[in-house]
Amino acid sequence: MKGIITFLIPLLFAVNLFAQKPINRLTYDEVLQLAKDQSPQAILAKHRFRAAYWQYRTYVAELRPNLTLTGTIPQFSRSLIRYQNPDGSYTYIEENSNTTSLGLSLSQNIGLTGGQIFVRSNLERTDLLGSDKTTSYMSVPVSIGFSQPLFAMNQLKWSKRIEPIKYEEAKRAFIQSMEAISMEATRLFFDLAMAQQNLETAKLNYSNTDTLYKIAQGRYNIGTIAENELLQMELSFLNAGTALSEAEVDLQLKKIRLKSYLGLNDSYDLEIVLPDSIPSFDLDFNRVLTLAKENNPQILSYQRQLLEADRDVAQARAERGLNANLFATFGLTQRATELKDAYIDPQDQQTVRVGITVPILDWGLGRGKVKMAQSNREVVRTTVDQALTDFEQDVFLKVMQFNRQDDQVQIAKKADLVSQNRYEVTKQRFLIGKIDVLTLNVAQTERDQAKQKYINTLSGFWQYYYQMRRLTLFDLEKNQPITTDFELLLR
Repeated sequence: MKGIITFLIPLLFAVNLFAQKPINRLTYDEVLQLAKDQSPQAILAKHRFRAAYWQYRTYVAELRPNLTLTGTIPQFSRSLIRYQNPDGSYTYIEENSNTTSLGLSLSQNIGLTGGQIFVRSNLERTDLLGSDKTTSYMSVPVSIGFSQPLFAMNQLKWSKRIEPIKYEEAKRAFIQSMEAISMEATRLFFDLAMAQQNLETAKLNYSNTDTLYKIAQGRYNIGTIAENELLQMELSFLNAGTALSEAEVDLQLKKIRLKSYLGLNDSYDLEIVLPDSIPSFDLDFNRVLTLAKENNPQILSYQRQLLEADRDVAQARAERGLNANLFATFGLTQRATELKDAYIDPQDQQTVRVGITVPILDWGLGRGKVKMAQSNREVVRTTVDQALTDFEQDVFLKVMQFNRQDDQVQIAKKADLVSQNRYEVTKQRFLIGKIDVLTLNVAQTERDQAKQKYINTLSGFWQYYYQMRRLTLFDLEKNQPITTDFELLLR
């Protein structure tokens, strides 16, 4: 078994050497920037913002004048129609006609009342076909009117309160998603860093155990160590070979995951460089809580949910009782057999219509809808109150956890250095026969664990760092808000 591993490990390195790809070395900052620029998650966040932007633009368009051109070109009809004679009897006559019309309408919604005013102009031409061909025109040079729901809910008024909040929420959610992407990229970056370190450690351990096993064989042959120590060293050598093979596979897996997240599809191999320093600062809970309440999109979401619940109650109440609609127009009209005469001396025309709907017996349907909307509003209020309490507690815990990270990194870094020095001292003492192989294995295990803990602690610091940025949408290190060019996202 030993001979097989001794043969296979160098062969594995030789194969890797011949198959080695060009290396793309990336720093931590470069990985984060790539994640924000081209990762699939960043592209999804961009399109979610674009959807929210166009939804907001749709709302804005509803408040602006709307100019519409309509036409019928042509409308041909050939049929029998019923005609009433002067004596009251009916006869059926053949109609063979072609009608063409063109109209222009300018309308404006009224946000204050929820109604609409409009100005229209229309021209219609009718050609009677057959043996007696005639042409007539009917014009409406101008018609001014308005329509107004009298007791309905003013949808435009509620949209004016809700839609700007939704758009601002979408902008902040995009910035927050960028920080979330940084957090995920950080996790994958340090997963790869751990895999790289584990491979380096596995190579070192394999080389060391190979050397120490050969030394142990020599000592056993001259009778200075017992057979169980030789077997223990052989087992360490075999385990080191297995760990080296597993570390190689794990490294490739972590590379694939990071490259996939970054959207890297090139043929380059990937190698990352650990950051050599971390920012050192402490956070004040009250300041972080204030920034979080001012900037976090979740707070805007709570405000929006309360407004939407109030809107639903108002709509249920409006639909329960009397509904009425007022429609009125005033305009000019004329008819003629010549186009030029259709606009001469027009006559005035007026239309006024009031339609009402009164529920007489609905078996409590309207009242039930109002009660349901009111109950739902209370549920939303209670949920939001609890969520705000949980939000404050979450901020408190995250601030405490972040403030511990700086010390944890320094301790882990010091422990890593101490464990390496201890292993070297233990190794030298083993070489001169002062300690046994079990003590050496313990020192090696503690050295490997200390290195892993340092990388994990470093990863934890940066995870908490971007978690605080995601929570506050504020660069607490540079003391400035986190912003982005939203116009650039729409291109």
